Amino acid sequence: MFKRLLALGLAAALPMVAACGSESPDAITISLVPSVEGQDLAEALGPLTAYLSDNLGIEVKGVVATDYSATVEALGANQADVIITDAGSLFSAITRYDAQLILRDIRFGASSYASIAMTNNPDKYCADEPVLATYAASGIELSYCNGTEQAATKATGIGPVSVDAIGGIAKGTRVALQAATSPAGFQYPIMTMREGGIDTDNDIRQIPVEGNNNAVLAVYNGDAEVGFAYWDARTTVRDEAPDIAEKVVVFAYTDMIPNGGVAVSPDLPADLVTQLTNLLDGYADSSEEAASVMYDLVGLSDWTPAIALHEITRYGEVLAQFAE
Repeated sequence: MFKRLLALGLAAALPMVAACGSESPDAITISLVPSVEGQDLAEALGPLTAYLSDNLGIEVKGVVATDYSATVEALGANQADVIITDAGSLFSAITRYDAQLILRDIRFGASSYASIAMTNNPDKYCADEPVLATYAASGIELSYCNGTEQAATKATGIGPVSVDAIGGIAKGTRVALQAATSPAGFQYPIMTMREGGIDTDNDIRQIPVEGNNNAVLAVYNGDAEVGFAYWDARTTVRDEAPDIAEKVVVFAYTDMIPNGGVAVSPDLPADLVTQLTNLLDGYADSSEEAASVMYDLVGLSDWTPAIALHEITRYGEVLAQFAE
């Protein structure tokens, strides 16, 4: 049995609801879970709310949520008009409260990432010879097969690629998996194996590990034949495993796992939503201070209006498999 992750009110479809044409409010409230704590909070929130207040011509207040699910409840209780939250909470806000997704988070230049399927037995899982491609974030070469990357290029990390190979994991295989709350280390791998016809309770031997680096090391050290982690967690063990590119090969990518983003109440008027979207989209580029505040406040480098709603929908489907 799987651990309970989230109790979501799931709908059959995930609609994109436009803000209704009500009068513009005198003030709006943003709910978020900050990366900073205590006395730094007011300093971190101040520049963002001041930027929005000055440009919107209304008061913008920021409130702190205890966790991501609390942002959804704040929106549902009309205690927040805007939420900055994770992907699962975005799905919940959209399905439960008709929230409108307006922006997606950008981290390290991307709004989503794949889970890697890696192995120490490429003869078994690779239909071609592994190739080396450069992981640009760290400038090192890593090994890939089955068309996940092209030789002598910058790796892209874009999935899904070669998911059939994940379905080919044989009965009795030792598979390194992380905590049940990990999208890249458990949820998406389990879902992909299930969709490939694998009974993940009985067909494989789950090797529990803590953290992406330990998932990589479990494969590197031979404790597991296959493992899963975020793209590309192999860089995290380069110092202790300098021959990681030789010993551990990525043979498949799962579907893309979405970053979180920004959603708004359906009660906000459409013109205000448009203004707010444009202002937040441009915030990181508005000044050096803004870029610093954004990273310190919510650990992001930017937002994008390319919301890729299907990724959030897919994420909701994954969560549904693990909810009671």
